[in-house]
Amino acid sequence: MNQIFKKLVRLLSIDSSVSSAEKLASTLGGFIGIFLISSISFHFTGASGAALIVPSMGASAVLVFAVPHGKLSQPWALFGGQLSSALVGVSCYYLVPNVFLASGLAVGLAIGTMHILRCVHPPGGATALAAVIGSAQIHALGYGYVLTPVFLNTVIIFVTAVAFNSFFPWRRYPVSLMRFADVPAFEDKTSSRFIDKRYIERALADIDLVIDLNADDLQRLFALALEHAETPKFTADQIKLGHYYTNSKHGAEWSVRQIIDEAASDDPKKDMVIYRVVEGHGLKSADSCTRSEFADWADRELFPTHTENS
Repeated sequence: MNQIFKKLVRLLSIDSSVSSAEKLASTLGGFIGIFLISSISFHFTGASGAALIVPSMGASAVLVFAVPHGKLSQPWALFGGQLSSALVGVSCYYLVPNVFLASGLAVGLAIGTMHILRCVHPPGGATALAAVIGSAQIHALGYGYVLTPVFLNTVIIFVTAVAFNSFFPWRRYPVSLMRFADVPAFEDKTSSRFIDKRYIERALADIDLVIDLNADDLQRLFALALEHAETPKFTADQIKLGHYYTNSKHGAEWSVRQIIDEAASDDPKKDMVIYRVVEGHGLKSADSCTRSEFADWADRELFPTHTENS
């Protein structure tokens, strides 16, 4: 029975890797995002129903709050996908009298436009469709639909996502605001962990699929996977002064520490390190422990994307 269950989980691609803290943050973010869209849009427009908020914003909320680091969630995908799809949808409504044909064209052309503009954002398809089959209230807006509610809704959910995700040290939106990179710039092309992005891009082209990761993400993923396979756990002599390390925990336990001092001992097992917490749990605090204890705590080394004074 257990084997059947495992096969079913694999068949349905059920992912159980997300922590409870991540699930709670996503849920809260979705609530706040849609609440603010409704409240602020009503304050500025006084509209109601679909003229107040585009239903597809619910799907956008799932992306920016549940998958804030995903390729399809990033700002260009969000703004470009929503606005270009809205333009396509309104144009199809005006130019194609048959509602069935207009509906198909709206979604199909929205997808094609997003591909061309490199801003694929799945909720855009619903935004385009709503412009065709929406209520008389939406049709009366004409091309104003692109500005209100689509653009207004998009600005609100973007600002909310940036602010909300900043409260959780392990997540940022957009992903470019992440302070630490998991791996350094790949300058050593002789490293066994280095896979040139050209080859990754060629592999993606061979597969010919749209995935929610770019070549940079995959390069980091491959490098980290190989690093874990080659060095499954830190040893005491790998902990270096001035370097940054994380425990890779999720939620409230996530932390990043920098080694700021060290004290050698005649007995290597008693070598001490002093660290400060620069991100996550215990932020700005400092403490000490043996180098071996720190190595047991650390899961991987991090590399700052910029210095604190930059």
